Amino acid sequence: MTTLKAVRGTRDLLPPETELWNRIESTARAVFRRYNFGEIRTPIFEDTQLFARGVGEETDIVSKEMFTWEDRARAQSEKAQSLTLRPENTAGVVRAFIEHGLGESGMLQKLYYIGPQFRRDRPQRGRYRQFTQIGAEVIGPPSSGSESPLRDAEVLEMLATYLDKLGITGWTLLINSVGTASDRPRYIAVLKEALRAVAPQMCGDCQRRAETNPLRVLDCKVPEDQPIIEALPRIADYLDDDSNAHFAAVREALDACGIAYEVSHRLVRGFDYYTRTTFEFQVRSEEGGLGTQNALLGGGRYDGLSEIIGGPKAPGIGFAIGADRLVLVLEAQAGQISASLADAYIAPIGEALNSAALVLARELRREGLRIEVGDGSFRIKKSFETGNKLARNIVLLGEDEVQSGMLTVKNFASGEQTKIAREALASALTEPQE
Repeated sequence: MTTLKAVRGTRDLLPPETELWNRIESTARAVFRRYNFGEIRTPIFEDTQLFARGVGEETDIVSKEMFTWEDRARAQSEKAQSLTLRPENTAGVVRAFIEHGLGESGMLQKLYYIGPQFRRDRPQRGRYRQFTQIGAEVIGPPSSGSESPLRDAEVLEMLATYLDKLGITGWTLLINSVGTASDRPRYIAVLKEALRAVAPQMCGDCQRRAETNPLRVLDCKVPEDQPIIEALPRIADYLDDDSNAHFAAVREALDACGIAYEVSHRLVRGFDYYTRTTFEFQVRSEEGGLGTQNALLGGGRYDGLSEIIGGPKAPGIGFAIGADRLVLVLEAQAGQISASLADAYIAPIGEALNSAALVLARELRREGLRIEVGDGSFRIKKSFETGNKLARNIVLLGEDEVQSGMLTVKNFASGEQTKIAREALASALTEPQE
């Protein structure tokens, strides 16, 4: 019989790696809470039209990379519906913002999410068909201040804080402005005209994008195309006064906070809904563990997305972090992950004391300690060998210990063995905080 395995482009996450995942996610929750964000959980599949209209039909994601199927009608009164596993979550969050009338309060909505996304992309290092994103959106009616460049700067400052809190070093923040819905058509017309002469000399993707989504040509990574792209017109030369003022205010606020950044005129992002500020955090390829794909996270402003999918005017800004990529970077920068040890391994001496060992474990776990329980059928040598792999200490529980209430404890690191009263055991096993 053929052994069944995980589908190509998916993977199982196992200890000790999951401890790193938990740290990434718990740190995100703690940092986002400081900035007064609340969690939102949206369905993992949506009506396909949400992504076609919101993300853009000519984007690579919608045209090539979505998991889409026809949800057949179950009764004559029902209609079939095209459904798609979410390839990104901003559109779903904005859909929820509209559906639940969150803008009616007049307040700014600050929402974050952690969960799986799905793309039929070619699997590669740090990129899977099912992948986890950590993201956040700041959205609301214009009267809530949602259009303010302060919101852009605050989001960027929060992300810098998050990466520093995780201990990621050597990151670089790239920012750009792609202008408003009125700026971009002017620039795209000029860009298309410039590409008409040079696109035949470029890679196949650029030749296709030159017609369908010319902004994406600027994001090409093919080395031979770089001199051509550098000579193309820059969007900064086609921004109106309001867009220039908005971008200048974002930079001023970042400067005031001491957040270092670089202006990258080629940073455009891949979705049609982006306006004005776009950004990307990168790590140096030689130390990030990501190879040539050195982007950690990215995002930007999407002032017209709510209206595109049928909602009220609700400017917003958001980002998505590839958690899989964060794991690779942390592994590369911090070295091999090792499993953390339990506080104690309880070794009952004889099977008759198994129940007593479980009672003792229950007492210690209620004190917040991490406890592993052995089995009385183990020889004492095996108990020590097993305990040494799993815990910082071993607690021997024989008849004498049960009767006297004095427990034998050995610390594996120091080799020190002591007798500790049962009522003092929890505090003795608690690892000192650095």
